[in-house]
Amino acid sequence: MKVKTGGFSQLWKRNAVVAAIALFVCVAVYLNWNYEQEVGKTLGESTMVGKEDPLVTQEDQSTQQEKTEETLAEETQSGNSDYFATARLNRQQSRDSALALLQDAAAKEDADETLKEEVNQSIQTMADYTVTEAQIENLVVAKGYQDCVAFIGENSLSLAVAMPEGGLTDVDTAKIVDVIQQTSNFSADQIKIIGVE
Repeated sequence: MKVKTGGFSQLWKRNAVVAAIALFVCVAVYLNWNYEQEVGKTLGESTMVGKEDPLVTQEDQSTQQEKTEETLAEETQSGNSDYFATARLNRQQSRDSALALLQDAAAKEDADETLKEEVNQSIQTMADYTVTEAQIENLVVAKGYQDCVAFIGENSLSLAVAMPEGGLTDVDTAKIVDVIQQTSNFSADQIKIIGVE
């Protein structure tokens, strides 16, 4: 009686790939959850709004990130924290960490094509989220709001917006939801708008 060992080896490899993908999904969910927790903590501590949106400037991305980090460090030292700059920086750092993990997984010599396809799909999703967030932020600011920052999750979108004088009204909420729905595929019940004083 012959025993096939090749089938066991293929089954083991397939299970290893599935386990690796599950691990990446868990890491991404944890990073997203952790990021949302940090945003919630920072939201209550915000004291200053009205800075220029760094996504609108013409500077290259690396110079912009260095400038944001320097500005954040100066404001933190002086005791004056800008919520929107901090939130953008936290969002970018979380995405950079997740991206590095995904790229490391795809670069491993023993990574098969299925894993590489999954990693590439995850990277493309993160890139799509980044572009959509920037579009939403720019359009909301164009509607007359001082500043905002968007956070896209798997099935939800949160938008922190500088409250206009008198607070956010139903008209403000409707304008913002309209901008989000024109730019993305989120329904009204998937959108959370947070006013920042």
